Amino acid sequence: MISDDSGHDLDLSRRRLLAAAGVGGGMALASSMVRAAPAELQLVLGLSHDPAATPPVAGLHLQFGADASSEIVVSWHALQPVRQPRVVLGHLDGRLEQVVAARQTSYTDAKGGQVVYAYHAKLGGLRPDSAYLYAAVHDGAVPEFATFRTGPRGRATFTFTSFGDQGTPTLGRPYVPPAGVTIADPPFVNDNLGSPAAAHTTLGVERVQPLFHLFNGDLCYANLSHDRVRSWWDFWENNSRSARKRPWMPSPGNHENELGNGPIGYQAYQTYFCVPEAGGQTDVTRGLWYAFTAGAVRVISIANDDVVYQDSGNSYVRGYSAGAQKAWLEKELAASRANRDIDWIVVCMHQVAISTAEANGADLGIREEWVPLFDRYGVDLVVCGHEHHYERSHPIRGHEANLTLTPVPTATATDVIDTSQGTVHMVIGGGGTSAPSNTRFYTPPHCRVITAVGPPALTGRRPPVYVNEPAPWSAVRNAAHAYGFAAFTVDPGSRPGDVTSIKVIYYDVVGPDGQLAPFESFTLKRPRRD
Repeated sequence: MISDDSGHDLDLSRRRLLAAAGVGGGMALASSMVRAAPAELQLVLGLSHDPAATPPVAGLHLQFGADASSEIVVSWHALQPVRQPRVVLGHLDGRLEQVVAARQTSYTDAKGGQVVYAYHAKLGGLRPDSAYLYAAVHDGAVPEFATFRTGPRGRATFTFTSFGDQGTPTLGRPYVPPAGVTIADPPFVNDNLGSPAAAHTTLGVERVQPLFHLFNGDLCYANLSHDRVRSWWDFWENNSRSARKRPWMPSPGNHENELGNGPIGYQAYQTYFCVPEAGGQTDVTRGLWYAFTAGAVRVISIANDDVVYQDSGNSYVRGYSAGAQKAWLEKELAASRANRDIDWIVVCMHQVAISTAEANGADLGIREEWVPLFDRYGVDLVVCGHEHHYERSHPIRGHEANLTLTPVPTATATDVIDTSQGTVHMVIGGGGTSAPSNTRFYTPPHCRVITAVGPPALTGRRPPVYVNEPAPWSAVRNAAHAYGFAAFTVDPGSRPGDVTSIKVIYYDVVGPDGQLAPFESFTLKRPRRD
């Protein structure tokens, strides 16, 4: 018997749920379903099918709607169109709540010509802080089951996690030896900057079991791959182990820019995810920025390729929103800070405003466009990736009057930080890439800032123009270990006017089962807004 933490027999609950929904024959099947073992479920439901014509439910994953306490989107995908995609939602005891049709969207990968179909079922009217059982199914396919928990409504304790820059742990391309070298049986190699650690970090997140996970861009590096669709498939095969049970909320990175997949390259990303709607978007920019609320935390995800100088995707798309994203961001930040029910503002993005490694470097575009807004509206925390290591800043507010707009630290304590005095930036890029940068820290700390790009080189890329600066904002760096993630536990305080806090633990992931070793912990605090 498989049971949940409440002692429910989930096998029995699954059968009851499908019977109540009438899947595969309706209510008349209820008694036979209750008697059936899991291996017999497909036959009991009458789901025998032609396997050549009916794809399975693949890559099952969740996203929150704008209100994490009442809205969830269930998503999956296939390489063939399916009939009647839907989600059956119920309680852990198998009682049916609703059946929701899934909307189909698709894209054609410009490199391989493969059409990918994605299915998104938007579930609304859910109860806050409640556990649900659901099944994703389409005609002829075996239902895929999972559970999830909605977010709390109002001030409450919960945990979320964050990392970026993962790749996949799989091998996607035959090795091509150098010219003049012949290998009889060339091995397969990873072609998307992935490593075995990309699997370990997913299991590490599951050890923590957060309410949700923030994915800070550069998800699977499909734009580098021999087979881009295969890389996305492997990415979801790896991460559905977690993302089917808790929302993985992304921000797009430069490696989500895939040449030919839409006018600015993000069509694959936009197809696989269904995030909350946001103002100022067009068909081209749909889903690239959004926000949601969980408890007293407002999470704002933004797309940095719109403002950065660095040329690091498949195409150079700086300025693609023509200012629409910035206008939305300022409006969103102003509304969030004015809202007395919101204590914390957390920004999730990819490229960085701070870095002390000889890697990509910080980008002046972020300091010019985003950081002044973070200062003006008192953003508490920024989580990002792009640099493949872990480091964090002191709280920063304002900048020096120099070419690089060097951020100014407002305090230097590293154990307890008052974010009402400045924004803490965390670089969390150890999700699993095979190109870590933790061994490339400058000593003593300083920063290379990309201030412009030169004309396109023979490769077609615009080379970065760097200016070096001191790094008075540098607080903590992890040179010893490449892979890991951060966990954030919100303590709302006990009464109006109290202090609220977030305990942060950065974990090194040190084993194939997601084994964790805490690297550091610290506390963010601020006054409650009520």
